[in-house]
Amino acid sequence: MKKAFTLLELVFVIVVIGILAALILPRTKTNPVQEAAIQVLSHIRYTQHLALVDDKYNANDANWYKKRWQILFSSNASSDNKWGYTIFADTIGGSTGNPNKNEIAINPQNPQQRMTGGQTASNDLDINDPSFVGMSKLNLGKSYSITNVTFSNTCKVGTSTRIAFDYMGRPIKGNLTSNTSPYDANDLIQSDCNITLTDGTESAIIQISPETGYAKVIF
Repeated sequence: MKKAFTLLELVFVIVVIGILAALILPRTKTNPVQEAAIQVLSHIRYTQHLALVDDKYNANDANWYKKRWQILFSSNASSDNKWGYTIFADTIGGSTGNPNKNEIAINPQNPQQRMTGGQTASNDLDINDPSFVGMSKLNLGKSYSITNVTFSNTCKVGTSTRIAFDYMGRPIKGNLTSNTSPYDANDLIQSDCNITLTDGTESAIIQISPETGYAKVIF
């Protein structure tokens, strides 16, 4: 005699599948703010890595310490007035604090790209320019709908929203162009630095520890 499923059995299977789908699908949904925070965390660690392997010390240059690797968060015309960030070492033009194209880190996964979400140094660093050589993902506003990036007072100097690292990987606050010596203790971050990303509804915090520069995400 040929066996077949009964209507009751089919209904039971459908109910089980529905329950499993309800449990699994929410975990597969993406959260743009969390994705942005994880990406920024990765690039903060990469900036620290560059500082560790590319010591800027130069006995013949009194301002060598102003050229350290740093990650700068900004919103400007070339980023379409949206928040993005740039990883660079301020080595050209007297260390103005503003990234020159050739100062910006090269994307290790694509040597044709510079690690910026939009900067005013040249047309090809403008995210809306057809010749854009930056990385769209680094424009947090366009890629993740981030509407604001804020620094805690522990690592903010004036309006500067940037973190630099010395050759030991220690995080340094503020714009290095205003520093007066390479090892001024006041320049080093003394307590946890919180960088908050928000889309107006949800927020995520990247926390950087003093001395070690260890970074983590807090949701």
